[in-house]
Amino acid sequence: MPTMSRDEVREFDRRAIEELGVPAVVLMENAGRQAADEAARLLRECGGRRAVIVAGLGNNGGDGFVVARHLAVRGFEAAVVLVGDKAKLRGEAAVNFAVLGKIGIAVCEAGANAAARIAEAARGADLVVDALLGTGLTGTVREPFLSAIAEINSSGAGGKPVLAIDIPSGLDADTGRPLGAAVRATATVTFVAAKKGFAAREAEEFLGLVTLADIGVPRPR
Repeated sequence: MPTMSRDEVREFDRRAIEELGVPAVVLMENAGRQAADEAARLLRECGGRRAVIVAGLGNNGGDGFVVARHLAVRGFEAAVVLVGDKAKLRGEAAVNFAVLGKIGIAVCEAGANAAARIAEAARGADLVVDALLGTGLTGTVREPFLSAIAEINSSGAGGKPVLAIDIPSGLDADTGRPLGAAVRATATVTFVAAKKGFAAREAEEFLGLVTLADIGVPRPR
């Protein structure tokens, strides 16, 4: 499986948008739809119908909003727990978030009470989708994300499958080490290439089954 560092991922996205002219919102749509394929597979495997997407304010969260929409299109139930203030959403993530309410997908905003809100939403779900933090994370995970990750892991330990989008939240993309805490995923759907840190032995317990998905733009040869 091909690999990319954090900086190479950023350069790939920049090239796709600035040189190839693929709008960023199209890249997010492609990524989210591919992740929704994996989410649907996991739901079918466990005989479930409902997913809760735990999303942050960045592009990883935006991918999660697209997943929620595509699951709803396919007849599954999807709900979103947004860890943060929706007023801080920007760009493509804000665009995709705005669609959710218009198509009837429930969204719960969670700040300091993130763990309790995630626990409540996860109780009635068959799958938890981790869309909190992406490959750009470099510093130690802090609250409310620390508690959110702990609650996602609690759901996984309780038997619910956990799907990480692109990278388990809290895992360093280059080293494969948790930055204080990281989601322990059942499966990870990663885009364009496996991240450099995935090869580290320490990363194995967090990644689960890794699936490589494209976002509609070929990798440079």
